[in-house]
Amino acid sequence: MSETGLLLVVVGMGVITYGLRAGSLLLAERLPNKAWLRSFLRFVPVAVLSAIIAMELLTPGGTLSVSPLANHRLLAGILAILVAWRTRRILPTVLVGLISLWILQAITF
Repeated sequence: MSETGLLLVVVGMGVITYGLRAGSLLLAERLPNKAWLRSFLRFVPVAVLSAIIAMELLTPGGTLSVSPLANHRLLAGILAILVAWRTRRILPTVLVGLISLWILQAITF
């Protein structure tokens, strides 16, 4: 891809991202202030983040791998989930996930 094409892609994605965010903020003012709608929208970020994380854990390299012994990301993710469940703190969860992934990758070359 040429430099001009790359620049157009970056600028285009910036415009699209800005439009989506600005549009959602403007639309939020016009939505009815209903309790059921607020409770529904509260779970959207969690659902999106869960979908992104699940895809990264289950498909390393683009192929499905559900065996924790063959999939380092999945095993490190399971360890991080256990730490998050027990401690309910972000920093230990991230540290255990990263360090366990690095160790698993280092011992299997």
